[in-house]
Amino acid sequence: MRDDVPAGARKDAFASDADPIERLTLLLAKLPGVGRKTASRLTFFMMRTSESYVRELAEALVELRTRIRPCEICCNLTAVNPCSYCTDPRRSDECICVVEQPQDLVAIERSGEYRGRFHILHGSISPLDGVGPDDLKIQELVDRVARGGVSEIIIATDPDVEGEATALYLARLLKPLGVVVSRLAHGVPVGSELEYVDHVTIQKALDNRRPL
Repeated sequence: MRDDVPAGARKDAFASDADPIERLTLLLAKLPGVGRKTASRLTFFMMRTSESYVRELAEALVELRTRIRPCEICCNLTAVNPCSYCTDPRRSDECICVVEQPQDLVAIERSGEYRGRFHILHGSISPLDGVGPDDLKIQELVDRVARGGVSEIIIATDPDVEGEATALYLARLLKPLGVVVSRLAHGVPVGSELEYVDHVTIQKALDNRRPL
């Protein structure tokens, strides 16, 4: 835990009859990237803001858990099934970009360059964490490719050990199905200075170099 509250006090604070300020603070502190101090500031912000905003926030959280479901085609999280990316007629069915998480899809979309379909794995292969291929949405991807109409798979998993392992596994699985499997290039970020770039990124940049 990131706070210094005794274990017994934490248990009591989560009870429904606990002090509301302490209870909300501890609940907010469980969010990723939110420590005890930030959670406390957010709690007192809720106290100062309008009641209508707090009610709207609470309703949005409940709606998030009751309406959002995985898309039956690409496994993206959506309130409409199939999702808007799968039903958009302006997108090409011939190319599928494979990402680890829904937020990665959003990052790809921000570029404004990609007009194909998506597939979300909801993680990456990580034996140390007990995550294997069967724990991901890999079979759903294989089934999509096997149905035909797909010519290229772009693997856009993270450039870390788990992401690379997942990419290699997918490549071995998908190439026999007759599709081109490509990997999202990694290299030196635009606008950066070479002397401050880490050696792994430089290595990737050299591996993915192209003629001018």
